Amino acid sequence: MPPARPLSAFRPHRRQLLLGACASLALGACSHAVTPTPGLPAGLRLIGEATLPHRLRFRETTVGGLSGLDYDPAQDLWVAVSDDPDGARFYTLRLPVTAERLGPPELLDVVHFDAPQRPDAEAIRFRPATSTLLWSTEGDVRHGVAPALHESTRAGRLLRSLALPPHFALDPAGQRGPRHNLGLEGLALTPDGTGAWAAMENALLQDGPAPTVQQAGGPCRFTLFDLASGRALAQRAYVPDAIPRAPKVPGLYADNGVSEILMLDAQRMLVLERSYAMGVGNTLRLYRVDLASGDDTLAVDALAPGRFRPLAKTLVADLSAWLGAGLARLDNTESLAWGPVLPAQADRPAQRTLVLLSDDNFNPAQVTQFVAFALTEPL
Repeated sequence: MPPARPLSAFRPHRRQLLLGACASLALGACSHAVTPTPGLPAGLRLIGEATLPHRLRFRETTVGGLSGLDYDPAQDLWVAVSDDPDGARFYTLRLPVTAERLGPPELLDVVHFDAPQRPDAEAIRFRPATSTLLWSTEGDVRHGVAPALHESTRAGRLLRSLALPPHFALDPAGQRGPRHNLGLEGLALTPDGTGAWAAMENALLQDGPAPTVQQAGGPCRFTLFDLASGRALAQRAYVPDAIPRAPKVPGLYADNGVSEILMLDAQRMLVLERSYAMGVGNTLRLYRVDLASGDDTLAVDALAPGRFRPLAKTLVADLSAWLGAGLARLDNTESLAWGPVLPAQADRPAQRTLVLLSDDNFNPAQVTQFVAFALTEPL
């Protein structure tokens, strides 16, 4: 979204007041390590958090709206995509992750995508086999721009746009297709690199309502694409929770939906649900799903109750448990990415790292926040 938008124009469910402060480091970034606290979610150890200053200028761009994150272990580099609709771009950076701390982010480069207008990029993944980038967009339904899944070179040149199944098509009558600002939000590469799952943030109009505080909404469609042919191969339906916390004043804005997905292995996936309630703040819940637990819905035009079996999900962590136990804030987190593997030590085996990133929406009341965890046991 444009950096110049007034505060009142920002999406209300992304709004969260900043808490705390820390000293400036590289590029004004800040970071700190944390002390382990008992009684927190099993399987995760919080390493630390790091932030970037609001409206940081870098190579004639304003850094913000970072909605997708991925790591290239071959080069020890990260990429973060911005959802600024007036300039689709991604940043290359270094993010030092050790067993003890998450260091300050160091921006290295910015690359502008050769892309359609108003793309609203929401997720990005390296494709090691071709050294290219996959990235998904929500589009802009109100202006007739549909969600999309693109593949581009690392120089930003658009190579192709994968064809979405017909149920994602925009409907001029507003009875079918994606809701505005609730399109393709999550993206995950399969472990063998041959496929990619693209996840909707919320239900298509024909599939059911958005969640409320009282009840869960309709299912989000997760679609598997074959990257050789570009065709959709399969699909699963995932039902997000009801909005976990009511807004401070009844009737004010609140929502919940899928903000990112990430493969644990060939059959299991992590799903991040991100909610917001005005006057209360964000809630982040991390779930695990087994893809064999749900029906293939690719050929189902409308997901009416009883016509499909949704994915069974297991709560891995309510990330709000870390507030006050190492995290100073919990903001609009939209990204999940595997980081470097921590080498084995005398007192512990090698551990995988998991890094989250929040989207500040170019809003001074929010923060660009990186959070790193180590996996202490299989999730």
